[in-house]
Amino acid sequence: MNQDFLFARWREKTARTTARPSLLGTRHMAVAGHYHAAHAAFAILEAGGNAVDAGCAAGLALGVLIPDIVNVAGVAPILIKMADRAEVISISGLGTWPRAASVEFFQRNHGGRIPMGVLRTVVPAAPAAWIKALEHFGTMSFGDIAAAAIRFAEEGFPTPPLMADLIAEHTADYARWPSSAAVYLPGGRAPRTGEIFRQADLARTLRHMVDQERAAAARGGRKAGLAAARDAFYRGDIAAAILRTQREHDGLMTAEDLSGFEPEIETAASTRFGDIDVHSCGPWCQGPALLQAVNLLDAAALRGLGHNSPDYVHVVTEALKLAFADREKHYGDPRFVDVPLDGLLSADYAARRRALIRMDRAWPGLPPAGDPRTMTAEVPWTTLPPPTPTPARAAKDTSYACVVDRWGNVFSATPSDSSYDGVVVPGTGLTPSTRGSQSRVDAAHPSSVAGGKRPRLTPSPAIAIAPGRFAMPFGTPGGDVQIQAMLQVFLNIVAFGMDPQEAVEAPRFASASFPDSFAPHAYHPGRLAIEQRLAARIGEPLAARGHQVVEWPDGVWRAGSICTIVHDIRTGLLAAGADPRRVSYATGW
Repeated sequence: MNQDFLFARWREKTARTTARPSLLGTRHMAVAGHYHAAHAAFAILEAGGNAVDAGCAAGLALGVLIPDIVNVAGVAPILIKMADRAEVISISGLGTWPRAASVEFFQRNHGGRIPMGVLRTVVPAAPAAWIKALEHFGTMSFGDIAAAAIRFAEEGFPTPPLMADLIAEHTADYARWPSSAAVYLPGGRAPRTGEIFRQADLARTLRHMVDQERAAAARGGRKAGLAAARDAFYRGDIAAAILRTQREHDGLMTAEDLSGFEPEIETAASTRFGDIDVHSCGPWCQGPALLQAVNLLDAAALRGLGHNSPDYVHVVTEALKLAFADREKHYGDPRFVDVPLDGLLSADYAARRRALIRMDRAWPGLPPAGDPRTMTAEVPWTTLPPPTPTPARAAKDTSYACVVDRWGNVFSATPSDSSYDGVVVPGTGLTPSTRGSQSRVDAAHPSSVAGGKRPRLTPSPAIAIAPGRFAMPFGTPGGDVQIQAMLQVFLNIVAFGMDPQEAVEAPRFASASFPDSFAPHAYHPGRLAIEQRLAARIGEPLAARGHQVVEWPDGVWRAGSICTIVHDIRTGLLAAGADPRRVSYATGW
């Protein structure tokens, strides 16, 4: 790839063609799924914190600012690239099933379903993940990074439009539990756009963690303080409140499940696209499917097809289908499942799988998975769910934050968890992680329920690095749309030379031709959603190849909301993109 291609079009542009300009800077930059969270990160950077401090502040703030789709007691997968280290590391901010959980339990007692409420609760991972990141890579205290979140919870903030819509859509779900209704249906109804939304109990919960930290730090220093903040959640009064709610609603969580949880620090999964290394978390999330899709594509060939041409959209869609087929067959918690990740990401395996893409015809449903152990390109499915006759409903959602600081450290995280399908723990404002909904009540599935096992997670941050040239954290909400939107924005930037804002605002498409990650795991063979401005131009030729084309409204929130920063290492230039499909914003200088 030409060394200067990535930035050539930026220099040549004489007119802005986007709803927002790309934010440019030379010192530090933060982008997040809510403008207040981006500001919280920027304030930490201005106070002397590094990218990890600022990213943790943004991630924690997102759990307060959009608590319908991110939870302080939810999940938080994290990627970090420190400027003085060669490797990209992953922090597995995903909790485990209670030890008492099993496929047999849900088959025997719940007809093979994982019901809404406390029974889909896995150990809350986000607090431990933020604290782990601070301990190993940050410089500040938990109290420092929690200050903005506490303020937003205590003083309140104007309800964003999407939050108002989603809470209203799930009014009946929140009303099932008085403790949930008290937080999310103040005055007996969903909050309206612009109304001030306060979470006094959540503010007290965070203050309690900060108070415990300060007392311990005064005696034993910063690390002792961080440990005390963590223990306040997993061993102290907050844990006790979570366990009371579990007992009252016949949940499975125990004190040992909470106290024994520890996020893993590991080297990120990676692949190479030309001279660019692309990194994701491991196969306990869907991140490696992005890497597999990248392996099936070539920048020069894609440029030859033309951006968002029928051929281009067809090839990218078919590559994603092949990656999703392997996700369905192989991905799960590698502590329980033998995931052949090296083989799945190998060039030889990608070449064999690439041969399954036909230019004249789309796979009518989910393609066969492969087997990298034997380098077999096609392994016929023995079971797949029946097609879902109704249109795909928007899955639960999430958010994202990324930071690059003045020293060149890079942070990328995808905090998440919905609140409508779990029970708010009275007096805390917390809805412990309901990610159990992403497991299967099928012992043969790699993401089956098992005690101590992690569900296969959709949130999946990424970092792309061209050594000596640029670093680019990127991510989005969107469930199964996440890696599809991320792949398109990545290609928009590195294959077509778009600036970050142009890249995130370009029209998008997304397949649903695979079992959805969330229960009830809807399956829509051949379905390809395309934003209207693009569908009007390419819908018919794609339908002629067998794609079941449906139109999305332009700028629809379901298409994801990418946040990204491109750091030009040679010049120091920072350029950020924040997706206007939601309330994402960038800030920096």
